[in-house]
Amino acid sequence: MLRRSFVLGSVLAALMSGGAVAQDVVKIGLILPMTGPFASTGRQIEAAVKLYMAQHGTTAGGKKIELIVKDDTGVADVTRRLAQELVVNDKVTFLAGFGLTPTALATAPIATQAKVPQIVMAAGTSVITERSPFIVRTSFTLPQNTLPIADWAVRNGLKKVVTLVSDFGPGLDAEKTFTEVFTKGGGTVPEKLRVPLRNPDFAPFLQRAADAKPDALFVFVPSGAGSAVMKQFAERGLDKAGITLIGPGDVTDDDILNDMGDVALGTITSMHYSAAHNSPENKTYVAAFRKATNGMRPNFMSVGGWDGMHLIYQALAKTGGNTDGTALVNAMKGMQWMSPRGPISIDPETRDIVQNVYVRKVERVDGELYNVEFATFEAVRDPGKEKK
Repeated sequence: MLRRSFVLGSVLAALMSGGAVAQDVVKIGLILPMTGPFASTGRQIEAAVKLYMAQHGTTAGGKKIELIVKDDTGVADVTRRLAQELVVNDKVTFLAGFGLTPTALATAPIATQAKVPQIVMAAGTSVITERSPFIVRTSFTLPQNTLPIADWAVRNGLKKVVTLVSDFGPGLDAEKTFTEVFTKGGGTVPEKLRVPLRNPDFAPFLQRAADAKPDALFVFVPSGAGSAVMKQFAERGLDKAGITLIGPGDVTDDDILNDMGDVALGTITSMHYSAAHNSPENKTYVAAFRKATNGMRPNFMSVGGWDGMHLIYQALAKTGGNTDGTALVNAMKGMQWMSPRGPISIDPETRDIVQNVYVRKVERVDGELYNVEFATFEAVRDPGKEKK
């Protein structure tokens, strides 16, 4: 702890000695898991960020924008070190990315000490924005995306649901939100299963779920891990037993959905984005993204990156190129715009995103699997931060 305090103090001292002065070049330090088990998240966000810059140019607020991409492999200690280097050595104006909750939390003290805006484009644990007044989120929270599927389960007569979540912040948020809403609506949750985040083996947990004979299995796993769940769901015969798979939309991530096969058909999820979202903005976005990435389908992580860049560009425009961290965060508060996912805004009190969440069903469309939206929950805030 002493060493960490010393390092953070050094960061602040370095900035006070001249690192925070106005610059003609604004540097964005984009920290993502570009390799390792969560590389899908990094690949999607980096592609969206670069697409935004290709379409909107490399200047904002009269300043030249320079992007510095760093691979943290999804490990928080690596993220912390990279964030320190970006602030002290590269003099970045923004820290952005953060594919997992631990990496976002590891950076929060640095953002606070250095007064550098931290734009969370992926990580979804509710508490993240409370860890620093300089954190602004353009992704989602798990409670925000879980509430609609819990409501759907109650309204559609499900009585008994087993939950299966990855055992870290977002999974615990998802489990808590679903259980509270579903049991309040009269349902029961006989088993709450938690799977290790690293190197998970879902098979024994899925067997326990099958043995409980529920109406449905509620699943949360991080982006990219849904294929393994879906494969073992079928291997253990849960689909044949008539158990419906439901959850927030991470499990049917657009980046991997098309490779899951027929077992994914009929899966019901709730999420803030689908590549099948029917709007002019999204159709334009999907076409441009696929063209720029040799056919890769954008997923919900990608729009976190796209909108994060929009937030940065608009904040710089609003401040007239002023790179003071406090001024930039204040410029972001209350900002609203039309995203490929639909209308979004930044809550001025919590600095968290407010957005539509859609209930979807996996269907085959023109020979491909898509999350087809059939219901909309408008302007959803994180349930834990609802205005009284």
